[in-house]
Amino acid sequence: MVKVQELIDGYGKFKDEKFKKYENKFLDLVENGQRPKVLFIACSDSRVDPALITLSQPGALFVLRNIGNFVPPFSPDNDYHATAAGIEYAVSVLGVTDIIVCGHSHCGAINSLYQNIGSDMPHVKRWLDLGSEAKRHVENSIDVSASEDDKLELTEKVSIIFQMKNLLTYPEVKSKVDSGELYIRGWYYKIENGELEYFCDQDREFLPMV
Repeated sequence: MVKVQELIDGYGKFKDEKFKKYENKFLDLVENGQRPKVLFIACSDSRVDPALITLSQPGALFVLRNIGNFVPPFSPDNDYHATAAGIEYAVSVLGVTDIIVCGHSHCGAINSLYQNIGSDMPHVKRWLDLGSEAKRHVENSIDVSASEDDKLELTEKVSIIFQMKNLLTYPEVKSKVDSGELYIRGWYYKIENGELEYFCDQDREFLPMV
């Protein structure tokens, strides 16, 4: 378990080593602002680190993380919605050219879709509704002989597809996708072996990245 002191020690090494390596990059990002071309929507799971997985330099990714890497459908009447606001900002202000929805194996949010969530976690319970459509799809299509692990993995992957679909409910996202200015991609990361798969729209399945 990482203790706070380990984080402080890590910061010391970052300041002395990593920051110096990218110091000119950080200065450029301060003087000229951030110019990321990719909006990366990932799960809050501590085992999934977008920058680490992609070896991205500072300023390359605009990252949104939430439980389950869910995308709420466009709904301007919501009082507060960090994920929706982040999507709008990335597309309309930063002008990203790609949006990646990255799900992963052993996802606690997906597993929780099949569990009873207590009344002591009302926000979690409501948030998990964003995965219910994927769950229903899997329950109606998966072979009855499939294992629990197979069911969960399929739900993790199907959920990515439904979140990509939800992105298209945002007017500016839809407009830019239709004009070829923006591309939506679905990725699936396997924590246990570091493998990454991408959703192939033509084949309608996830295929190895490399």
